[in-house]
Amino acid sequence: MMMLYNGYQALEDMLAPARFGAELALGLRDKLGPMVDLPMPRRMFALMDVFQGARLTHKRPAYGIEQVRSGNALVAVREEVLLDLPFGNLLHFAKDEVETEQPRVLLVAPMSGHFATLLRNTVRTLLRDHDVYITDWKNARDVPLSAGKFGFDDYVDYVITFFQELGPGAHMLSVCQPCVPAFAAVALMAEDGDAATPRSMTLMGGPIDPRAAPTVVNELSNERPIDWFENHLITRVPLRYPGAGRQVYPGFLQLSAFMSMNLERHGAQHRELYQLLADGKDAEAAKIKSFYQEYFAVLDMTAEFYLETVDRVFQRALLAKGELKHRDRPVNPGAIRKTALLTVEGEKDDICAVGQTAAAHALCTGLRPHLKRHHLQIGAGHYGVFSGSKWEKEVFPQVRNMILAMN
Repeated sequence: MMMLYNGYQALEDMLAPARFGAELALGLRDKLGPMVDLPMPRRMFALMDVFQGARLTHKRPAYGIEQVRSGNALVAVREEVLLDLPFGNLLHFAKDEVETEQPRVLLVAPMSGHFATLLRNTVRTLLRDHDVYITDWKNARDVPLSAGKFGFDDYVDYVITFFQELGPGAHMLSVCQPCVPAFAAVALMAEDGDAATPRSMTLMGGPIDPRAAPTVVNELSNERPIDWFENHLITRVPLRYPGAGRQVYPGFLQLSAFMSMNLERHGAQHRELYQLLADGKDAEAAKIKSFYQEYFAVLDMTAEFYLETVDRVFQRALLAKGELKHRDRPVNPGAIRKTALLTVEGEKDDICAVGQTAAAHALCTGLRPHLKRHHLQIGAGHYGVFSGSKWEKEVFPQVRNMILAMN
């Protein structure tokens, strides 16, 4: 599989002239005058637009959050990098002119094939009432070999380091895959009596115990031994990139796996996109285009992080069994005594099904009942838990109330 990335890159290079031609043609569209509104040119440009947009990119999209309504005013937002580490930044969405100090929240983003910008809507909603920070992970293919390796334990270390940078009194919100390492980080900090241990942790749609309600994702992870994943899915970054020679699980493979689960739906979406563009319904088409611009922006994971996550989280479920270790030190969830716990699950989540995240409550034996809450979001799938109308109107108030109660 060492040539896998080179093969993918060769295909991208082969398609580059056609994409460049489509881009040039689309650039001329506004210069054709009334002719562009005729049915034939409209269909032609719609086809080129869909073709041009159906490609993967490997750079982090912009968050694009320039202002947010906080209280009764629109407040400017600027991005500040507080810590710049080899594999990820601690990014702060700083707000100007906020009258009262707001609770600090670290949003722990997944490292699962997409950039942290996938949580853009989560950030925007949190910013109304909170001082928001995020784990802004870097694409492994852009990290030189001299930076060393980045595995599961390193992820835990980064979360701890970020909280220590924020200092006492912060809160944590973790989404999807990182719920396990984020949970481990809080347990380790609590056992150490670290003053920066978060006051609350919200775990959303995360595989705390994937055995509780196995999904297709869990079944695929357990179909083959870990050696198969290493031999068939791990490849090296080509020479043209800063991370040349680094072993990675490439983002284009992860995206392919995600898309194969709903291939018919994605095909239908692109057919609808073509028809909307051909019919001149640009505003409706823009919503689909915006989603896929983000969805097709992929991030490569280091081989060690991917393989250790598959092994520790999905195959052996070490946290749920009480067997998870961080650098040979046992992770003890029972040490968590002061950090309130909120778990959130989506009724229709087909990636992390109902029961997997709620399993955290049984592990937190040191938490008194009034410090534990669970919210099941009716009608929500995986993404609906942290993005969209159900997140904004029903899930977010639960998160906000938990943070306020512990602030």
